[in-house]
Amino acid sequence: MLSRRPRKGYGAPRSRCPAMGKAWVKARRHDRFYRAAKRQSYRSRAAIKLSQIGRRYSLFREGDVVVDLGAAPGGWSQVAGECVGPKGRVIAVDQVTLSPLEGVEVVRGDFTRSEIQARVFELLRHPADVVISDLSPKLTGHRSVDVARSFELAEAGLSFAVRALRPGGHFLVKVFQGDGYREFLRRVSEHFEHVKGVKPSSSTPSSPEIYVLAQGRL
Repeated sequence: MLSRRPRKGYGAPRSRCPAMGKAWVKARRHDRFYRAAKRQSYRSRAAIKLSQIGRRYSLFREGDVVVDLGAAPGGWSQVAGECVGPKGRVIAVDQVTLSPLEGVEVVRGDFTRSEIQARVFELLRHPADVVISDLSPKLTGHRSVDVARSFELAEAGLSFAVRALRPGGHFLVKVFQGDGYREFLRRVSEHFEHVKGVKPSSSTPSSPEIYVLAQGRL
């Protein structure tokens, strides 16, 4: 059982963190958010999405402890590390090998497995301030199947976050919009004070992805 850190009040001032075929490759190279990620040496374009959400919604604070579920290749962990600074901690969890990142602690394994969660809690020692997840299911091309699988992962992330977060902590998770979205928002709202769906400008407009932002763990 984790001992609790003193609660940090919701809404307190928080740091402003920093900002297949040939046709696909060409489009990516002309994508301004892809280029922005490259300029800042981020490991993924998705890092820009987290940076935008983090700034707009004050997701991180200096000194925070963050758990990044499904962290590979590490772009979100990079942004989280910049935001929490040297006094904070980032624990990255993924089944695949994650190349070392300065200041990031890595746990290799499936975060839905009890033994992996036990390792994460052992590392944490105290409840986390923020849990984030940019996990996507392996896509089948069948929208209904892919949407359902995205919610399975999101539900697993929610279950972990409810156990791992301190009161007042925050949770950010990617889902695909479709059947089950409203029900998932309702379930998240049972555990958090403020819940909403957010889509940063760096998210491809045609993509069904949306991020569920839950702030103020009850």
